[in-house]
Amino acid sequence: MIRRRTKKEGYIVIAYIKGPLAAKEGDMIVVEAGSIGYNLHVPQSLLEELPSLGEEVRIYTYLQVKEDSMTLYGFGDCQGLKLFKQLLGVNGIGPKGALALLSSIRPNDLRLAIASGDAKAISRAPGIGLKTAQRVILDLKDRISMEDILGKEETAPKDSGMKTGGMGDSGKEAIDALVALGYSALEAAKAVRKVEKAETMTAEEILKSSLKYLI
Repeated sequence: MIRRRTKKEGYIVIAYIKGPLAAKEGDMIVVEAGSIGYNLHVPQSLLEELPSLGEEVRIYTYLQVKEDSMTLYGFGDCQGLKLFKQLLGVNGIGPKGALALLSSIRPNDLRLAIASGDAKAISRAPGIGLKTAQRVILDLKDRISMEDILGKEETAPKDSGMKTGGMGDSGKEAIDALVALGYSALEAAKAVRKVEKAETMTAEEILKSSLKYLI
């Protein structure tokens, strides 16, 4: 879907691109739409979720326009795109830095790190020092709710071709218990998400199963 702006605004906004996945290479993919192959820079976390070549995907996009170039960045859902735009609003972080962050930390884990003030987890991304990580937390913490993070299901549109997953109340209780045991909120959330069939388990069962991923 392409929405053309007025001549006064002077450029075309591409909200998303839908079509067969034609290629994957490095941090780039090619999606074919309307007999045109679009190059998109994408985070590593998205590459891991993409289906096989030839299958249809829907990629939400951000278009960076410079005097001598136009570059498309792609994300699996609107929430990933929103977080990318929020990162661009942080002083000292451009599109490459934002993409590096989202490649090192999955979007929901990054939200969790920001909300919990885990600057060390954020600073592990290439090119992101501790001071920059602290600035990310300072600028974005008030815009991200911990409750929303833990209660939100990271789902892609039905026709996106990407995997989905979620976390229920029992998962949130297990995370709280792990944090009480001394683990960071980010470590706890990652461990709980690794538990298979967590949606059918009690908080205590999830807690026991998740501990093996933290030892």
